[in-house]
Amino acid sequence: MNREELQMLGFEIVAYSGDARSTLLKLLKEVRQGHFENVEKELQDADENLKLAHNAQTKILSQEASGEVMDIGFIFIHGQDHLMTTLLLRDLIQDFIALYKERQ
Repeated sequence: MNREELQMLGFEIVAYSGDARSTLLKLLKEVRQGHFENVEKELQDADENLKLAHNAQTKILSQEASGEVMDIGFIFIHGQDHLMTTLLLRDLIQDFIALYKERQ
């Protein structure tokens, strides 16, 4: 895989993770206001984007694991950062949802 392909996968990871992050933050705002109607749908939407980001990441990981030398650039690293922080955000928001439900 050449550097340009890695950059495109990095952009994919950033885009999908960014979409998931936006969905999760919107969901947090809704549950803070006591609106729980869309929780499952929004979590599923976020999870779908996280899955797509993870799939892009897995392409690279599997190729590197098979011995291919990767010319990883900053865009891919930036994508990894987005993915990891969004996965953490998802876990935290699930806890926040539970806490806000208990307060009702």
